[in-house]
Amino acid sequence: MMNKTALNISIILFIIFISSCQSGFKEPKDKTVFRYNESAGISSLDPAFARDQANIWADNQLYNSIVQLDNDLLVTPCLAKKWKISKKGTHYQFIIRDDVYFHNSIAFKDGIGRNMTASDIEYSLKRVLNPKTLSPGAVWLQNIIAKNKNGDFEINTINDTILNIKLNKAFSPFLGRLSMPYFSVVPKEAIEYFGNDFGRHPVGTGPFYFKMWKEGIKLVFLKNKKYFELDKGIRLPHLDAVAISFIIDKQSTFLEFIKGNIDFISGIDPSYKDELLLANGSLNPKYNNKVNLLTKPYLNTEYLGFLMENNKDTVLLDKRIRKAINYGFDRKKMMRYLRNNIGIAGNNGFVPVGMPGFTNGIIKGYFYSPDSVLSLLEEAGFPNAKGLPPITLATTSAYLDLCKYIQQELGKLGVILNIDVHQPASLRQMVANAKIPFFRGSWIADYADPENYLALFYSPNFSPGGANYTHFSSPKFDNLYEKARAEVNDSVRLNMYRVMDQMVIDEAPVVILYYDQVLRFVSKNISGLGVNAMNQLSLKKVKKAL
Repeated sequence: MMNKTALNISIILFIIFISSCQSGFKEPKDKTVFRYNESAGISSLDPAFARDQANIWADNQLYNSIVQLDNDLLVTPCLAKKWKISKKGTHYQFIIRDDVYFHNSIAFKDGIGRNMTASDIEYSLKRVLNPKTLSPGAVWLQNIIAKNKNGDFEINTINDTILNIKLNKAFSPFLGRLSMPYFSVVPKEAIEYFGNDFGRHPVGTGPFYFKMWKEGIKLVFLKNKKYFELDKGIRLPHLDAVAISFIIDKQSTFLEFIKGNIDFISGIDPSYKDELLLANGSLNPKYNNKVNLLTKPYLNTEYLGFLMENNKDTVLLDKRIRKAINYGFDRKKMMRYLRNNIGIAGNNGFVPVGMPGFTNGIIKGYFYSPDSVLSLLEEAGFPNAKGLPPITLATTSAYLDLCKYIQQELGKLGVILNIDVHQPASLRQMVANAKIPFFRGSWIADYADPENYLALFYSPNFSPGGANYTHFSSPKFDNLYEKARAEVNDSVRLNMYRVMDQMVIDEAPVVILYYDQVLRFVSKNISGLGVNAMNQLSLKKVKKAL
């Protein structure tokens, strides 16, 4: 058996070896290191601020939440072994595991991570909900969890392994929201010890623990040997370490991947799209011996939105004009020629077809139909588009090719579409403040429930306070939305969601462009890297052949 001094030297040499490399490294022969690049950078490793994918992916290796999602986006146990829900759907009781330990940290006595208990979950949830924390995650629970007469949230520890949470009223997506990274469990000692610096010195219960962060160069996590989850009787994780680089240039990242210095890349960039993929979206055969392509529908709906009130392009307030635009271009042709068939043409509802319960795409949307365009225009008083004023579409440069395609196709039918290109931040701000008549937008799921998408059409969610950017308003929709949120029968609730989605499509406050697709290019020596429709990155079951 290796003595303690020799073991410490081995670990130190391993870390020095990792930290000495900048744009990729060759791991020691006896260690398995999973390497990926984060071109967007990581701003914090505090899960209370896990707002973007870069932070979420890293946090997912360091922390656990009370529940988690599997690759089919079903809620499964994590820190909670099981739970009970009252018949009215307002009381949740969670039975918490007793074999979970926080990572070692100087924040603890003797630097040894202690046992995690139900009180840590209570603390972590209330920390996110505390306005002083300024967590963007608070909005997802603050109006859902009940408060007592003192104004405190009804999250109560009964003992070390029992936690009760009371809701204001039944809310079926509650467990899905609890799976969000914001609500990962952190120790009070570390928050108090590191203060505002906790995001640079993270302490969690996850399969890997934080070891080193060299700004803009390398972030390293090491295997948590006390991790509680098993895979077929074997303690996870299988990997020895995770190393994240921060190469900004996408082409350089691709070259590092091809050279074997990075183990996977996610998504596709125009700089290497035609090199890796054929026109039909399949992997270029020249890489068959080096790369595996993993793909799945992505819970991301790309769309165009109409402002439904106080719109200076007044013709857009006419549903017939909005529907004519919906019928005015071929989405499947657009996907084939502009996106190598990456994604699914948006011929159904707003809820993407990758959503559980919506996988068959049964909502009836819009297909290319020039006859329908001309008929609707004539009905609206613009025969053959004569007299129809130009319409302006606001977008960003990243989507200019798609918008130009729509402009060209509508132009063939007499509809003049002008394109106004904005900086992303500027466009987001103007859309949020209802300053743009017609805009390109997208919605990526925050949690795997159709309610997250349909919330964009609920009247109380008008922007800028909420995400209803079109200011769509329908009392019938609002009533059904509220009933669906409280419905505890999943099949009944899904049917209600489908009705609501069809209502949105029929009123045409949006033009669905496409439903995105997760693409992962993975080195052949990597196994166990799954893929789900939320594009989550879980490395605890990943194996790497030496």
